[in-house]
Amino acid sequence: MTRLAWFAILSFLMAAGAAGTGAPARALELVAWTEQAVTIGEGAGALHGSYIAPDDYVTAFDAVLILAGSGPTDRNGNQTGMQNNSLKLLAEALGYAGIATLRIDKRGIAASAAAMTREEDLRFETYIDDARAWLAFVKAQPRVRRVFVIGHSEGALIGAVVAQSADVAGYVSLAGVGEKAADVLRRQLAANSPVAAELAEPTLKKLEAGELDPNPAPALAALFRPSVQPYLISWFRYDPAIEIAKIPGKVAIVQGTTDLQVLVSDAERLHAARPDAAYTIVEGMNHVLKAVPADRAANIAAYSDPSLPLASGLTAALLTFVAGS
Repeated sequence: MTRLAWFAILSFLMAAGAAGTGAPARALELVAWTEQAVTIGEGAGALHGSYIAPDDYVTAFDAVLILAGSGPTDRNGNQTGMQNNSLKLLAEALGYAGIATLRIDKRGIAASAAAMTREEDLRFETYIDDARAWLAFVKAQPRVRRVFVIGHSEGALIGAVVAQSADVAGYVSLAGVGEKAADVLRRQLAANSPVAAELAEPTLKKLEAGELDPNPAPALAALFRPSVQPYLISWFRYDPAIEIAKIPGKVAIVQGTTDLQVLVSDAERLHAARPDAAYTIVEGMNHVLKAVPADRAANIAAYSDPSLPLASGLTAALLTFVAGS
């Protein structure tokens, strides 16, 4: 899909509104871009995504690999019955600023569904390897000058590992957790059911130690089914704070204040581990990057409302980071 050339002026509050530096608002020229479906791999193992690139009159540009969050989240930030188009809107906003973007369907999701391995063979490193392959794809595209990685939610941890390559110009943790996955699971279980949290603890301890649990609590049999335990063991090994500290390039941490899934305290933990990172708290932004009030019902409703725009200040913060890297 081609966007006709625009030469109107779009004002972004680059630093004053987003990064809090007090710099004046800066006008950006809207750039025409083209989106195309792209694939890596072959046959049933092929992975699919959407690549946006400025049109040919732009001779060189930066590019961003966008990694989606946990669960069955597709390249656009959507799940079945929960369409918000958060990552699609983000990719398009960056495209209008002259930045190429690649957003992808994870292995086993949407157009990449057929590439799914058996659940018992899946590891967290599978997603890391896939992201590295996509990173190589982006770097090989014509006119790409530098490559950045934006990881959203669980994708932030995958992105932090991938961004440890010296060839990555910068990395953004967007609503990324600050604790190990086992601790996040503890927190979420305790918030919903203290009884479930207590029942889960023996299994979580075994998995953290790298051991399978053949007899998890019956009430949690679906969560800790035998086929998923190897994946959980592999995932639990990674500490986001440790991984973000290893990244050689520049780092940004962006978090919303009305996020029900990831907290400002997560961003603070990441920032403590990486004090040189650009640090932006977007007031009123929820987990799907939309501006919502503190009301929980309105927050949840935004998960299924693609008409809502991205939260004010998000795009500006990202553009400030890329431009300044």
